[in-house]
Amino acid sequence: MKAKARTILFWFILIQPFLDLYWFYHGTLANIFPFTLPTVIRILAIGALLGLYFSQKKSWQKLQQRKWLIFYLLLLIIYSALHLIHVRNFTSVNPTGYSYSTTSEIFYLIRMALPLAVLFLTNEITLGQKQLRQVIEGVSALFSGTIVLSNLFVVSLKSYETGTISANIFMWFNNANIGYSHMASKGFFNFTNMISAVLFMLLPLMLYYLFTQFSWQTGMLNVIQALAMIEIGTKVAAIGLIGGIIIGILLFAMHKYFIKDVKKGGPALLTAILIEFGALIILPFGPAVQRYHYEIYLAQQSDHDLTTEKRQLASGLKKYPHGKQRADFLRDFIKNNYQAYALNPKFVFKSYPYQYDPEFWLQIMHEPGQTRMQNRHIEQAMLKRVVQANHNHLDKFFGISYTRENNIFNLERDFAAQIYALGWLGMLLFVGPYLAILIYAGYQWLKYKAARTYLISSLMLSSIFVLLAAFSSGNVLDFLTASLILAFIEGNLLSQIHTQTHY
Repeated sequence: MKAKARTILFWFILIQPFLDLYWFYHGTLANIFPFTLPTVIRILAIGALLGLYFSQKKSWQKLQQRKWLIFYLLLLIIYSALHLIHVRNFTSVNPTGYSYSTTSEIFYLIRMALPLAVLFLTNEITLGQKQLRQVIEGVSALFSGTIVLSNLFVVSLKSYETGTISANIFMWFNNANIGYSHMASKGFFNFTNMISAVLFMLLPLMLYYLFTQFSWQTGMLNVIQALAMIEIGTKVAAIGLIGGIIIGILLFAMHKYFIKDVKKGGPALLTAILIEFGALIILPFGPAVQRYHYEIYLAQQSDHDLTTEKRQLASGLKKYPHGKQRADFLRDFIKNNYQAYALNPKFVFKSYPYQYDPEFWLQIMHEPGQTRMQNRHIEQAMLKRVVQANHNHLDKFFGISYTRENNIFNLERDFAAQIYALGWLGMLLFVGPYLAILIYAGYQWLKYKAARTYLISSLMLSSIFVLLAAFSSGNVLDFLTASLILAFIEGNLLSQIHTQTHY
């Protein structure tokens, strides 16, 4: 049984890059089933793994001995039922109620539970270190290789906006006016932030294999991943690459010179340093830095002289101090002047339409230009306003539903996003285990000398990196490609700790 389960788990994680291809989520393939094809495949694969695992009597006996796990599963079931009851009724200024769907919400709860099942199974099944390496390097090669090759042949999808890029990495150095959106490459994958977070998560483990099993293949894989992280053009990938290599080198030095469980490392260390210097040379020409400069320019533009607009606004509000006339004036003013205030049209017209709550957008227009330019600030402000309109104190505990949140705008800050969607209880139950395992692993690492292996440290660092990416850029933990790989890594982290401490 275990051999079959290991094989299925091995291939299941390895094919995650294929399940994130853009065409599965857009066009004909996206509409074959009521839900996306990759999610159907994932549900079937995890169902098969659970079926194999629980086909043995001893698996049930082991489960019965773990009272805490049974209690946790009961909590998940009870919470899910209460969440669905709570979010059915909702008061909003938008007559659509943000298009809530019970079916979609149930499906979201299932999606959030799937990685937890993978985490459990990975710990129980216990892959060998050779298989772990093959999965990590394989996933990195599939993501990074696709991004690098598609960039080279100028066929990659843009990381920002739609369509394909206009220039490959060699063209960056000859034309400073290409524009970051025409340079940033995400290969043929769907979610830019999520791919950036996955590459950032894999970096400590790729460096681990570079330092412990150095060869030209491991060196080349690390170079390709570094190029992919530069080409994708996000802050998480760019800063993560530069900072991640430095932290990875420090982790290697700690294990070589203090813990002393690493013997080799000279050529690998030189390779890592050269990758770092190469990245520092290329990044100033890349899309991440170009985008940073463009955001500074936009922030300056958003603070341009608004004297005329402010005078018109003040005059109108004085003339129409309250009632329907004030609301009508504000609607016309916002419609005609949102661009002058550098407001994102997606937010004003689609996410939280100005027609239903012009007073909200009046508050936003009174904010400084740099604040108005921060998408995450506006996203969170819209969600706060929606919660206020509902005026239900249980929203803190059970959320307003992922469906509503997503139909407004998917908040680009994980943990906060799950609190809005699921409430504090749901966030702790569905996302909290990733943090809890990391804290537990840190405690075991400090308590037991046997747990202070280079692999365990690298698995912990990998988990820390992706959780930092989730918090800073969002759109990570709600997407199965990233959360399943995180679950696989943390499952292996638990397995390694239990093996080293003889649990």
